[in-house]
Amino acid sequence: MDLQIGGNAALVTASSSGLGKASATALAREGVNVVINGRDETALEETREEIAAVATGEVVAQPGDITEPDDVTALVDRAVEAFGGIDHLVTSAGGPPSGAFLDTTDDDWYDAYDLLVMSVVRLARAAEPHLRDGGGTIVTITSRSVKEALDSLVLSNAVRMGVIGLEKTLSTEFAPDVRANAVLPGAHETARIRELVDQAVERGEYDSYEAGLDDWGTNPLGRVGDPMELGDTVAFLSSPRSGYINGTAIPIDGGSTGSNL
Repeated sequence: MDLQIGGNAALVTASSSGLGKASATALAREGVNVVINGRDETALEETREEIAAVATGEVVAQPGDITEPDDVTALVDRAVEAFGGIDHLVTSAGGPPSGAFLDTTDDDWYDAYDLLVMSVVRLARAAEPHLRDGGGTIVTITSRSVKEALDSLVLSNAVRMGVIGLEKTLSTEFAPDVRANAVLPGAHETARIRELVDQAVERGEYDSYEAGLDDWGTNPLGRVGDPMELGDTVAFLSSPRSGYINGTAIPIDGGSTGSNL
């Protein structure tokens, strides 16, 4: 299917690895000019080269920390400088630490809010005039934890709800010029999942990494996801092929979420 987004410009945050990288790759394969972002300049450049090898558009790397307002401004400015505007904004971020409620501190909560919510607030604010110019899209990558709270992930369970409330608000306030949607990943084979499994093993919840990973793949499909399965969905939501989808939050989790809505 031709997604009809070749020649567009996209900004994808936290895209040197994981689901952000998969989303940037999917867009680049469709001919979108993409700005990728991460804090580690070496890893970011390696990712840029990897994506460029399969891209039919241009790939630009802009290092920066999305919890720093000046870095967010520089990121948006770089995309506009490189491509003349921004048609698609994809927000991704690393997850907050795992742990139970009584093990978290005030600083943990403030850090999680800055990482997950304020980064999207600042990105959407800075990108808004450029997105409106091209009838653009916003896709926020959050977690299925907004649908169903997950054990030992209190920060993700609570704070990510703010991203969904923001996404839903933007879907009306920025409409009809800009569409805003969210994707809610379940377990995919990323460094984040490996980290969470390792932490659970250290807490004694599993005897081995393999046992923990198998538990993450407990869903009707019987496996964890391929990051590109999510990336392809992000590219679809960024395209006119999904032109009547707005203000939604789509689980991509193999059917593991227990909620009806």
